[in-house]
Amino acid sequence: MLTNPKILHAHSVNLPSKSRFAVHKRAAVIPQSSRASNPRTQKLRDLLQEKYILKGPCCHDALSAKLIEQAGFDFAFMSGFCTSAARLGAPDTGLISYAEMVDQGRYIHEATHSMPIIGDGDTGYGNAVNVKRTVKGYAQAGFAGILIEDQIMPKSCGHVKGKRVTSREEAVSRIKAAVDAREEGADILILARTDARQAISLDEALWRAAAFADAGADLLFIDALQSEEEMRAFCSLPGAAGRVPKMANMLEGGGKTPILSPEQLQQLGFKLVAYPLSLLGVSIRAMQQALGSLQTGQIPAEKEMGSFQDIQKAVGFDEYFEQEAKYALPGSPGSFASPAETGTPHTCSAAAASGAVASTGTGQKDNADVQNVQKEEGEKKKDDSSGSRAGSVYSYSRPPSGREVAGGWDKRPQEPQPQQQQEQNKGEQELAQQQQQQQREQQAQSVEADAVIEEPSAIVESGTRLPTSSRAGEDAGGDSSRTNLFGRNFLVRISDETTRVIKLETRIPAAFLSGLTALVPNVSGLNLESMIERALRDRTLGSKEALVSVDAGSNNRLEVFLE
Repeated sequence: MLTNPKILHAHSVNLPSKSRFAVHKRAAVIPQSSRASNPRTQKLRDLLQEKYILKGPCCHDALSAKLIEQAGFDFAFMSGFCTSAARLGAPDTGLISYAEMVDQGRYIHEATHSMPIIGDGDTGYGNAVNVKRTVKGYAQAGFAGILIEDQIMPKSCGHVKGKRVTSREEAVSRIKAAVDAREEGADILILARTDARQAISLDEALWRAAAFADAGADLLFIDALQSEEEMRAFCSLPGAAGRVPKMANMLEGGGKTPILSPEQLQQLGFKLVAYPLSLLGVSIRAMQQALGSLQTGQIPAEKEMGSFQDIQKAVGFDEYFEQEAKYALPGSPGSFASPAETGTPHTCSAAAASGAVASTGTGQKDNADVQNVQKEEGEKKKDDSSGSRAGSVYSYSRPPSGREVAGGWDKRPQEPQPQQQQEQNKGEQELAQQQQQQQREQQAQSVEADAVIEEPSAIVESGTRLPTSSRAGEDAGGDSSRTNLFGRNFLVRISDETTRVIKLETRIPAAFLSGLTALVPNVSGLNLESMIERALRDRTLGSKEALVSVDAGSNNRLEVFLE
């Protein structure tokens, strides 16, 4: 039962005169600007017409917003308290700026798909003109709603001491400026907040809420209401205020407002409920506990932090891989398609490519380009006469460069003359000699590397030591025997050598094999791609047998399986 006489007579407590503050006629339905362009704003309008109460946890960065959307909530509120803590490591006392809040909002909207976000606009960062600019900036950043409050700068967090509010006239002027920005084309809902309950009185807070509704606010919020009776009085305001949806703030951990269930809040008359500290609070506690464990040398258990695969899924690796596959081009890393798959004709051999690289030195790029074009013509003619070239691994027809075309160097369509043929034959002999020299140097480097690297030892099932460098021409054995490694996916597993307990297990495409050195530094001296290629070529392995098994250090073993 209501016992406070002021609350009992809230409907008659000197509510604002419409002739003084009313600037827009209100309807039962949230108005929509004729220039609306943000689908999230329209989605929030539609949700406000539903019969159930909308629940929205507060986010502070792109990841927390992504998780809120993945969990299926109706909306999220980008809290100034939480954003100041996460971005600045500072309290919510007006330290964070307009630009920083808008910047954070852009990242949040990029990380989410369609969930409406209401942004904390604090005091609007200045006078009424600043408020107008703030509203437009938040709308451009993608927010579906913006909160504007009546505190004096520097502001204070809602449920802590030190609250001060501006005059009635200035408070209403801020909301009028925000509404004008909306009417001028900013497709965003205006959430008007008053902190007068704690700073002055409940009567003053009710008066201001009613005045904000008359000024054209889309949503209303009185902070720090201290009982169910006060919450009911707020939801029972007459006139325009009675038709405006109202938001409740359930401050977890011990605020001034009683914590009620969504059903109880809906019965009182609230349409939205925000949960400001749940995500930030559990994140702080979890990080403190993890840091305490790491100080003692203990890694958090998987049940506490999830697996590496869980973390990858949460941050969006699955979506990224889908997009990567959708836009992959033949011949790009991770999609080395064969000529049969792409229909690309063979016109250049691996030996020719190697020779072109060997002949290119500092200050000789143009000469190397000319030699490449001439060499391709010579090889094409030789291939046509002999039927095929031994050692051909892949094909690639290089178009002429801009400098070649400009200088008249594109000679490929022409048949070589006798004198030109002699010069090309001589050039081919020189290139062949350079290629042989390069292969001998690579072999010498491989032997030296094998002699130096003792740990970790690379084992491929039989326990045989494999070379750590890739000898394409020697190991691959020609086009017909080269393993098409980069069209495959692999399962990577790290387990304890003694107990065989699996510590990490994840699926990666072949293009990511080189990145394993960042995860397991002990394998940085090994060429995993070459080792896997040899295992795929030389063995018929079952699905449960590891292609590569490597000592990863710290009593761990890295294994790679074919998926």
